[in-house]
Amino acid sequence: MNDQSTTAVEHDEDAAHLASLGYSYDTTFKREMSFWGNVSLGFTYLSPIAGIYAMFAFSFMAAGPPMAWALVIALVGQFFVALIFGEVVSNYPVAGGVYPWSRRLWGRKWAWMNGWIYVVALVGTIAAVAYSVAPFLIDAFLGYDEARPAPTAGVTVLVALGVLLVASVLNYSGTKVLSLAATVGLIAEMIGSVAIGVYLIIRNFVFLAGNDPEHPGHSFSVFFTNEITAADGTVTAIGADGPFGSGVGGYFGAFAWAALIGMYAYYGFEANGDVAEEVKDPGRQVPKSMRMTLYVGGLTANLLVFALVLAVPDYSKVADGTVANPISAAISDAFGPVFPIVMIIVCIAFISCVTSLQAAASRLLFSMGRDGFLPASRWLAHHTPRRGVPSNAVITAAVFPALAILLSLFAENALTALIAFGTVGIYIGFQMVVLAALRARIKGWKPAGKFKLGAWAYPINILALLWGVLAIVNISFPWPVNDNTFLDWAVLIVLLIVLVIGFVYMLATKAHLRGDAPAGDASGAIKTVV
Repeated sequence: MNDQSTTAVEHDEDAAHLASLGYSYDTTFKREMSFWGNVSLGFTYLSPIAGIYAMFAFSFMAAGPPMAWALVIALVGQFFVALIFGEVVSNYPVAGGVYPWSRRLWGRKWAWMNGWIYVVALVGTIAAVAYSVAPFLIDAFLGYDEARPAPTAGVTVLVALGVLLVASVLNYSGTKVLSLAATVGLIAEMIGSVAIGVYLIIRNFVFLAGNDPEHPGHSFSVFFTNEITAADGTVTAIGADGPFGSGVGGYFGAFAWAALIGMYAYYGFEANGDVAEEVKDPGRQVPKSMRMTLYVGGLTANLLVFALVLAVPDYSKVADGTVANPISAAISDAFGPVFPIVMIIVCIAFISCVTSLQAAASRLLFSMGRDGFLPASRWLAHHTPRRGVPSNAVITAAVFPALAILLSLFAENALTALIAFGTVGIYIGFQMVVLAALRARIKGWKPAGKFKLGAWAYPINILALLWGVLAIVNISFPWPVNDNTFLDWAVLIVLLIVLVIGFVYMLATKAHLRGDAPAGDASGAIKTVV
């Protein structure tokens, strides 16, 4: 069989499967994303660099070097979730991810609430990642200066809007450009994570063996103690008697709060399924790409965080706040004149992450618009045939994060609260799918896709749900770490507001009753086209 006929068969099979789910392939996307393009999209959404670089200082100051183990714990928990997602997307390879999966597994109301929560969470997350770029971009052009103050709000907003503009242009240009941008981001992430991580680890142990007083190095034992020793020999225990206090669990509370770095690092694999209608043979390829995203992301994220902990020259300066950006301090110390190039690679990784996040958000908006669930649904469901992208949804996924970023100029706490909600909103969106899958199994759902968990389905589903609930509780808990009590409660406050608005809107407008796409039909398994 020649290439053209093979492509035609793949197209017919994918189109037939999509048609069996109630959607017409010919009016939607181009299947131009390869397996590795799909992995790259998920990996750059997950973005070890963006997650770790944004959270490292915070987590280190909360719990010290042992905070690195949080990434190992989170990786295991999220792998259970990825297995459930793989089985679900194999049955329902529909653009939009958590929303269409919730629709088929549970029903319209559940799907509406999940889609709404996830849209708001993605707006906050896109704004958060774009907002984090400024310090690294400034270091790239001006070099590292421990005494230089943090960027002003105006500079930070300007840089964030520039990053968002670049991401929007890439997304608007089509699936091939998006896939290429994700691949470039993957390369930048691998250089910024693996190459730099390996170098930092080797450098640390060379110094450790050399007994250089200016670069003493750190032994691996630092990952098993929260005690740090200053240059004058003073020993300080991070997290034991800090802002958490014995009333909030002592060091356990400190580690739980620091563990947000792990929870923040591993949720990009859902994006693999968001673009399922742009991948050939998605029932087989997307579950594989989800797992591969976590394999590669887990390896690079853990390597990077352990390397960075070992590379920080003076832990005491991080603990007392003298060094506000320990990553820049460590990389500047390690790379010297090459430091600006490393920072440029970091910035590329951040831009790629924003691009992938926006791609996921636009497909979710398109999917909900196609089913008539949102205001201006017909406009959101508009598709540009030449580029093969939901152009209006891409614009929307740029405008609302931009408004959130601009909000910081007038109400910084409001943006902080929205950003804080971003992570827990994404975890809630994930767990609504996990819970819906477990409920569907109990009601008789028999997965019929090309990827099935078989006898392991129930235990994996239960473990994924337990992990997700623990993560949501930890992220939402009002840890007393801010001078502003509002910020301690920000996640729960914004979550309550989002839930109330979504629920009231759904009841008032009957939005969940619009559209005729199937819903709640999982117990009658879709027959996979083979």
